[in-house]
Amino acid sequence: MTHPEPAAPPASLTPYTLWELVRYMMALGTWGFGGPVALVGYMYRDLVEKRRWIGEADYKEGMVLAQLMPGPLAAQLAIYLGYVHYRVAGATLAGLAFVLPSFLIVVAIGAAYVAYGGIAWMQSVFYGVGAAVIGIIATSAYKLTSKNIGKDPLLWAIFGVSAAVTVITKSEIVWLFLGAGVLVWLVRAPPASWFGGRLHGVAASAPMLAAAAAGSTDWPQLAQIGAFFAYAGSFVFGSGLAIVPFLYSGVVQEHHWLNDRQFVDAVAVAMITPGPVVITTGFIGYLVQGFWGAVVAAVATFLPCYLLTIFPAPYFKKHGKHPGVVAFVDGVTAAAIGAIAGAVVVIGQRSISDFATAVLALFTAGVLWRFKKVPEPAIVVVAAIAGLALHPLTALP
Repeated sequence: MTHPEPAAPPASLTPYTLWELVRYMMALGTWGFGGPVALVGYMYRDLVEKRRWIGEADYKEGMVLAQLMPGPLAAQLAIYLGYVHYRVAGATLAGLAFVLPSFLIVVAIGAAYVAYGGIAWMQSVFYGVGAAVIGIIATSAYKLTSKNIGKDPLLWAIFGVSAAVTVITKSEIVWLFLGAGVLVWLVRAPPASWFGGRLHGVAASAPMLAAAAAGSTDWPQLAQIGAFFAYAGSFVFGSGLAIVPFLYSGVVQEHHWLNDRQFVDAVAVAMITPGPVVITTGFIGYLVQGFWGAVVAAVATFLPCYLLTIFPAPYFKKHGKHPGVVAFVDGVTAAAIGAIAGAVVVIGQRSISDFATAVLALFTAGVLWRFKKVPEPAIVVVAAIAGLALHPLTALP
């Protein structure tokens, strides 16, 4: 097997091998708690600031592409960053390495859930971990904001509007991202033709490819699972949490695969396990039809986002330095970071329910602010233990 020739990074960046990137993505998928907001923050901190493998411009382009295309934000960014210097091979291996650890974890939890009829301690763990995660993602959101928005009043205005809309609607609106990009483009660099219409045609074909791939099985229910989750991965925009209402309507109300309690447990599993939140589809698939249900659901969910990343990626790489594209990227980035900041509030409303969880969230943020090298997994373990100790007390009269 021949290894792909990497695209030479600029002199200011540190060279790295494909396998170093794969190892990093596998580690992040194993210990990366906090959902999409925290995960994209980890990638920025580790790959742009610390290791200097990825340039600021490439990271921002990846964020824009991940925000504009449907599917899980963090997984798409991981795929794009793999593409930056190692093209399709890098995108494929980085994406697999990022998703596989959390998939194996949720399959193991699914097996235990089925064997023992539910996991009562899960709510206690989530009580502590969910609160600590707010501190983690708030810190990540602050770093992204301070680094990318700068002092530009237009970008701050976009940031504020996007954050407010996210808090009010509790969702991320792709048209807001597009509008922000167009606005900054018109202000800074009045338009010229960028992509000649080719990007739209390529991107539009990817969901059909994903749906066809997911529906090729001979087993009727697996085919139904594949078709549903391929549709979810192809047409639901926003971060991992944005897919939850869509999943509920299909999994519980339409197909009746799970009841309300099982669905809530599935979301809790996604929140207390590392990696992308959307991996809850693997847990749901396992509950519906065992291991192969988990495989089909996970593949059908992530295949569209993979295709919708690698097809547009060459155009982003080729035209990314055009002044109009740079302005568009800056606008979308400001809106995306605003949505991430708003998501901290939305998730916080769900996870911070009393004085103890508020203290845990503030304590986590304070520790990360004061001690830069404290590993997040250690914080998550302490928070889980605290949840197991404190949550039963909340049920006492």
